[in-house]
Amino acid sequence: MSFQMYVPTRILFGQGQLDNLRNQQMPGKKALIVISDGKSSKTNGSLSKTQEQLKQAGVEWTVFDRIMANPLKSTVMDGAACARENNCDFIVALGGGSVMDASKAIAAMATNDGDLWDYIFGGTGKGKPLTNEPLPIIAITTTAGTGSEVDQYGVISNKETHEKIGFGGSDSLFPKIAIVDPELMKTVPPKFTALQGFDALFHSVECYISTAANLMSDMYALTAIENIGRYLARAVKDGSDREAREHVAFANTLSGVVMTISVCTSEHSLEHAMSAYHQDLPHGAGLIMISKAYFTHFIETRACDERFVRMAQVLGVEDAAEPLDFITALVKLQEECGVADLKMSDYGIRPDEFMTMAQNARATMGGLFTVDRVPLSDEDCAAIFEKSYR
Repeated sequence: MSFQMYVPTRILFGQGQLDNLRNQQMPGKKALIVISDGKSSKTNGSLSKTQEQLKQAGVEWTVFDRIMANPLKSTVMDGAACARENNCDFIVALGGGSVMDASKAIAAMATNDGDLWDYIFGGTGKGKPLTNEPLPIIAITTTAGTGSEVDQYGVISNKETHEKIGFGGSDSLFPKIAIVDPELMKTVPPKFTALQGFDALFHSVECYISTAANLMSDMYALTAIENIGRYLARAVKDGSDREAREHVAFANTLSGVVMTISVCTSEHSLEHAMSAYHQDLPHGAGLIMISKAYFTHFIETRACDERFVRMAQVLGVEDAAEPLDFITALVKLQEECGVADLKMSDYGIRPDEFMTMAQNARATMGGLFTVDRVPLSDEDCAAIFEKSYR
């Protein structure tokens, strides 16, 4: 029942909240606005709106527009150099999970010497503590997927070593302000709405079945799962459905908070290994691909029957009485969102990689395996990949 909770981020949630940025206390005088390497923030108006808000707040800015999906260490180091060269004293992360994750690493490396991997715990990281305080961060999320706007972690890939590892944990990496404005999410395409929504779902599902779950995390997790179950398919079918967008965004923010109170399980470790070797694999897609086999494994081992039944109930199977009802509800939602038929082979994943990815998952993100209710061996992990493959 015990827990510790500290989420110091000021959250501005709701339609039109970006317009309130200018009224907040700015953590500096010049911002590095970090955006993706795509066109969305420039074409949907979120970048220009953010710049106008900063202008009204008396803040100057420089734009760094090179963040890709599954952000790379090399790009983080370039972003940190850009912040230093332009004398930026805080970061504005404008985008989805990749942008917010990369921004935390950029904020840290803008004020600390060496290489990002010097400060990574796990894999080939050197595990050094940060010497200097990172630059302050304002997070403006334009997607509903990772909840990174309200936590102190980011996930970064090292292309040279095929490692994708969580970075952070320091209280100083919590964003100072998070703006969650569903109006900024209405142009996200249906496919990415679905992939991002399932990422948020699995954050809460994993934290709910984790051995680190507690009274407080359960409250956040179940509410998030319920909101995803009721509204994600609607948001996928009609991106302009404001009610659906708002509830999915709410679930996403809750799923970010729940990760600060509980801990995700090894499903995330397994997916990180998949996209560490296959850079173009969206994180949410990888999670969806392995989810049925992964959670079925824990149901078959009778890890926590009552928790799977409860999740099935809040996902919409009100009369659920068996743990496998959760799998039924999960697959139904995937079908409704058009993502039930994703294939590993479409992203170049091969069966001969299964054991390599299983071992990589444990070597890089082994900490998440420690909160599984039933221990997973490398052979178990490879079998989950095999059962998920098509």
